[in-house]
Amino acid sequence: MADNIILKGITWNHSRGFVPMAATAQRFSELNPNVTITWEKRSLQQFADLSIQQLAERYDLLVIDHPWAGFAAKTNSILPFDQYLSKEFLADQRINTVGHSYESYNYDGHQWALAIDAATPVAASRPDLLEKHGLALPKTFYGLLAMAKKGLVAFPAIPIDSLMTFYTFCCSLGEDPCLKEDKVISEATGVKALQLYRELASHIDEACFNRNPIQTYEAMTQGDDIAYCPFAYGYSNYSRDGYAHKLLHFHDMITIDGTTNLRSSLGGTGLAVSANCKHVDVAMKYAEYVASPQCQQSLYTDNGGQPGHLSAWTDRHTNKITHNYFANTLPALQRAYLRPRYFGHMFFQDHAGDVVRDHLMHGGSELQVLDKLNDLYQQSKQKVQTI
Repeated sequence: MADNIILKGITWNHSRGFVPMAATAQRFSELNPNVTITWEKRSLQQFADLSIQQLAERYDLLVIDHPWAGFAAKTNSILPFDQYLSKEFLADQRINTVGHSYESYNYDGHQWALAIDAATPVAASRPDLLEKHGLALPKTFYGLLAMAKKGLVAFPAIPIDSLMTFYTFCCSLGEDPCLKEDKVISEATGVKALQLYRELASHIDEACFNRNPIQTYEAMTQGDDIAYCPFAYGYSNYSRDGYAHKLLHFHDMITIDGTTNLRSSLGGTGLAVSANCKHVDVAMKYAEYVASPQCQQSLYTDNGGQPGHLSAWTDRHTNKITHNYFANTLPALQRAYLRPRYFGHMFFQDHAGDVVRDHLMHGGSELQVLDKLNDLYQQSKQKVQTI
């Protein structure tokens, strides 16, 4: 390694996104005294919206969202790990993936990021409030609906989360969205999904339509009004003693009909290396360190991270410090739906959520909603983005 190497990284502004990266950078620098890695952070919305190509011009290391994989492949703004790391290491990553996490960053025959973080919508509860109201965890949609009518249910419903939950209802009705070239979902499934979703949404506080998952969990832990959240991207931080004012327990999700659990959309984050990085060998070594099972099971998770390596999800230590967050929610991760990652899909994702959220708030024709979604979907297939 050359002397006095400095690498800059960009991640997202939450304890789960920033603290483990700062901790791993500090330890890596202790192991490699000539290397300094600094991490900056951006908001959760910027994390979802900003072009990785723009970020890759300013940073050496990027924590990215997997729907950007198609964009990355087309622009070559980040480097393919399969050209730098050993086949043995990548094979371990692939074998020990949490659900489709590893695959989510593989596009056009290359691996564009390492899955250091895994997430999908799961259920969360306040056990103390359930006991106070004499309630058990709901098991079916209609049990959930009954609890919602008591005013005890909340879930995030900003546009992106509204779209992801629409996907959840579609998948759970037996049809994955965005598999056809000309339409998002069949009319039968789409109409039924929107009807179920709006029926539930009619019994939640309007504040939910302006909350993301983090804001939902903050509302659950800072007040005593919300006993249950049926689906929101999970955050193990809130299941750790001392992190929030009140402790949350996390669970697998309900069923629609009493037989099959809801199937949500995969989230999580990956660690990528910029094509503009001047010290690629060092950046790759650091990425390999962060994604290694040893780091994922200990330093990464101990500092608030939500690991992407399967061994960390089944580890006794990580489950002990999170009240079994990982063991309880792993089934939802393993069956989660992998969203489209083609080049234009970010356009669809950026606009389709507004259509779904508007329907949840104001009602109207389900068929008109599907028509608007299909129009956006077809535009995304033809979209020429500014690069």
